[in-house]
Amino acid sequence: MINKAQKLAYLLKKIYNIRIKEIIMIIDEIKKANIDAMKNRDTVSRGIFSVVLNKVKLEEIRKRENGTELVDADLVAILQKTIKELNEEKENYLKANHSDMAEQSAKQIEIISKFLPQMMSKEEIKNIISSLPDQSIPFVMKHFKANYAGKCDMRMVQEVLKGN
Repeated sequence: MINKAQKLAYLLKKIYNIRIKEIIMIIDEIKKANIDAMKNRDTVSRGIFSVVLNKVKLEEIRKRENGTELVDADLVAILQKTIKELNEEKENYLKANHSDMAEQSAKQIEIISKFLPQMMSKEEIKNIISSLPDQSIPFVMKHFKANYAGKCDMRMVQEVLKGN
């Protein structure tokens, strides 16, 4: 007979494995795209895929040292940080009048953006906030950070909160 603790442990393991499979699927998609870029001799795509895969591997190692696993929020954070870095790089190229390099950075941003999950809209955020029992800023921000990390822009959540 299975007790409640064993049942809960089984369910958590099943959920945890599903999340790991989602992460592995995204990483596998990036690896396949990297191989396709190599076959097509697309150096721009190949370069950015290599950067992302290296960042993911470094984060996996860092997480393993801390005794935790890479979660989908970590992968999304890596992709978002890479896009932010590419945007800064693009702006610097434009300031230095290197439009060709700025175009290359823009293309890399477009390539990486395809692997990001769809972000929540303002309307979805409003609906979630209205369904919460406590609508104070700290509670709502903690709720979104814990439950929707990587699926919504925290600045947008803050804007919606201030708008209410």
